[in-house]
Formats: sequence, C-alpha cells, structure tokens
Amino acid sequence: MKVSIGQDSHRINYENTDKKLVLGGIEFEENFSMLANSDGDVILHAITNAVSGITGKNILGKIADDMCKRGITDSEEYLKEALKDLKEKIIHISIAIECKVPKISPKIEEMRSNIARILNISENNIGITATSGEGLTEFGKGNGISVFVCMTTE
Repeated sequence: MKVSIGQDSHRINYENTDKKLVLGGIEFEENFSMLANSDGDVILHAITNAVSGITGKNILGKIADDMCKRGITDSEEYLKEALKDLKEKIIHISIAIECKVPKISPKIEEMRSNIARILNISENNIGITATSGEGLTEFGKGNGISVFVCMTTE
C-alpha cells in the first residue's frame, strides 16, 4: 500500500471572461477562469501530482509544458499521461478544496462521476470537501483556488 499527497493552486483571473472555469473536468458557469497556460483545472492538477507522488515521475512541469506548447491544454490529458506510469491500483482519493468562489457543493457529484471515469474507480472511492477557510488565506478571500489530494494505492 502507498499513500501520496498532491497539491496545486492557481490565481483566479477575473479579467478573462471568455475562458471557461474547469474543475474536476467539469465546466462551471462563472465569469472568471484560472490564470494558467492550460485550462487551469487545479483539481486534476492536484490528482496528477498525487499520481506523480506514487510513480516518481513528475508530469506537471516540463512534460505538461511541452504538451501545452503543442496545443494540449486539457488537464485530463496531463492526468492520463501520469496514469500511464501508475502500476498500482487506486483505492481511494480524498480531495480538499479551499476557495471563496465558486460554490463547489452543487458540482460535487458531477465532479466525482467524471474523476471516477478518468481514474477507472468507483465514485464511492472519491471524497470531495470544500471550505472557504473563513477567508483567512488568499484562496478564502477569492483570489485563487487551492486543492490538496490524498491518494491511496495498492
């Protein structure tokens, strides 16, 4: 059994209203997006980093940057690249999100379903929680989104 932690955060871009906000591979109807070269999906980025914590091969960085330069900006593709090296079976993932906006709860089930599809695991093995952190951090003040993922494999 192995356990890893993945983390990612991005600043919110309130000026680019043309780019869609994507979290967990699901589009949110907001008037802002994430400041990133990719779609900025901090949830899939954190999961990708958790997979890298198991495989020892970092995807976010040079590999994802090279993919982005080739026009691949969908974070699901970065996660799929990380999964190619994962020999272990994913048992469970816990996803903790900190942000003031958007409201996460209305999209939790849709995100769980999509993440389960990507990881080929049951939705019952995915937990998603969200907090504003009482506005104590930049994320809770509405300036960005931070995600931590704990992944268990065997």
